[in-house]
Amino acid sequence: MSLPPHPHFSPPIVSPPTPAGSPAPPPPPPRRLAPPPLPPQSLPPHPVVPPASRPPPLPPILRRAEAMASQTSTTELGEPAICVGCGPHATSPNPNARISRSMRLYAAESGVKPIPRAKILGRASDSQWARPNSTLIDAALDPALVVAEKSVKVIKVRKDGSGDFKTVRDAINSVPSGNTKRTIIYIGPGEYKEKVTVEWTKPFVTFYGSSSNMPILNYDGTASKYGTVNSASVIVESEYFMAVNIIFKNSAPKPDGKRLNGEQAVAMRISGDKAAFYNCKFLGYQDTLCDDKGNHFFQNCYIEGTVDFIFGDGRSLYLGSELHSIAEGESAITAQGKEQAGDDGGFAFVHCKITGTGNTYLGRAWKERAKVVFAYTYMGTLVNPEGWSDKGFTSRDKTVFYGEYQCTGPGASTSKRAKYTKVLSNGEAKPYLDKSFINAATWLLPPPKL
Repeated sequence: MSLPPHPHFSPPIVSPPTPAGSPAPPPPPPRRLAPPPLPPQSLPPHPVVPPASRPPPLPPILRRAEAMASQTSTTELGEPAICVGCGPHATSPNPNARISRSMRLYAAESGVKPIPRAKILGRASDSQWARPNSTLIDAALDPALVVAEKSVKVIKVRKDGSGDFKTVRDAINSVPSGNTKRTIIYIGPGEYKEKVTVEWTKPFVTFYGSSSNMPILNYDGTASKYGTVNSASVIVESEYFMAVNIIFKNSAPKPDGKRLNGEQAVAMRISGDKAAFYNCKFLGYQDTLCDDKGNHFFQNCYIEGTVDFIFGDGRSLYLGSELHSIAEGESAITAQGKEQAGDDGGFAFVHCKITGTGNTYLGRAWKERAKVVFAYTYMGTLVNPEGWSDKGFTSRDKTVFYGEYQCTGPGASTSKRAKYTKVLSNGEAKPYLDKSFINAATWLLPPPKL
């Protein structure tokens, strides 16, 4: 069974009309369109790609040393589950996320000390920072975010009518265009069968559910009806979005493999910049999570699917998360969408776990310069020994960046990997093991404490 081709992206979404007498909002950012589908071809021999170089980034905590002089002054993602944004609802760190001996040696050589989880943020405490209307200000944060976090509004959604609204869509409609307050939409237990969009004009929105009884946002849209990216059950186009304890699901039927296009069904599309997901689940088959564009952070999440179930051109850090394949044949976890050398897209998976079924590749070269790195990740037997697929486009062997660093498990052996795989050195891995990969110092916050 060969992998199905990836479809074209749909046309840009048209913003809703502006009411009479209101000033016209600025145009939304341009969308990225997908190239033609990849033909199903057998894997050819692979040439060796010379290592790419990248100057090590300045740790974010050092950039705000003057403002936070009394706080811890170094940060590195080698400690158990780094815990960027550890909040009151963060789950236990991955058991495989212990700092390795080589990482300790690297830290000693570079003068960077792994620090305790509780100090990774360089703030007084998670509970202090997460408290609504907190007076604790981080000098590095975006000014608009600082203002928004000082004024928090909570909207309750309950299916039984005991909240402010019965549907998530109605709650979102109540958020004003040009919103400047952190608006927490607390979603009660149950399954909400609705197609939800958070428009780009509504930043600072948080979806929050109970960790013990997580709400399910579910729809059954497919590419044949909406186009792939617009088939998503939940679409977020605004900046500074956050989701905590939410299940995003697309309940469309599992593709039968008889059609090349039209069966893709997205559970979540995140197109807004500076978004964080804590303890969330993403459930679907083909194209479950569209990590479209912008800087994103996923911690303690569960992502399930069959083919390309994490795709797009976001620049994202996945931490302590489980990637679970439910494929019956050949499959791929990622289809990263970087096209041009100047694009900043890329996926970094740190302290994650790959489980499930199928003959599964870590990624396939959907776009010319796809960039994916797995570090400190447990890989089960389902991982194909070659690791990566170029789908017959040998020219992409010279432009993709597929890296692995100190992974474990039966699928982690690099002895039979595709020749363009990069087994990263300590220095090469460092940029992907730090929250500066997503410029987190300017926007990443832990979950709120309700």
